Amino acid sequence: MLPVLRPGDWLVVRRGAAVRPRDLVLARLPGDPATMIVKRAAWRDGDGWWLESENQRAPGRKDSWDFGAVPPSLVLGRVVLRYWPVRHGVRPR
Repeated sequence: MLPVLRPGDWLVVRRGAAVRPRDLVLARLPGDPATMIVKRAAWRDGDGWWLESENQRAPGRKDSWDFGAVPPSLVLGRVVLRYWPVRHGVRPR
């Protein structure tokens, strides 16, 4: 199965948007708030959102299986659009 996001994809994020299970979200990495991550919101529990990677076998992946539920204050918004930037010098097919 291919990942939903690929290197070079650009995202439009609606900050502060309501999050539902199965949404892709932008969040700050617990323990390193300067780093932002994009993960799938799996479920919400009393401590916050459980965020999971699309590919659990990806090398270096970090998600709630490593750091636990993410407090709502660290979930910045919901991904509403993915697009690919136009590369200069490349003609459309």
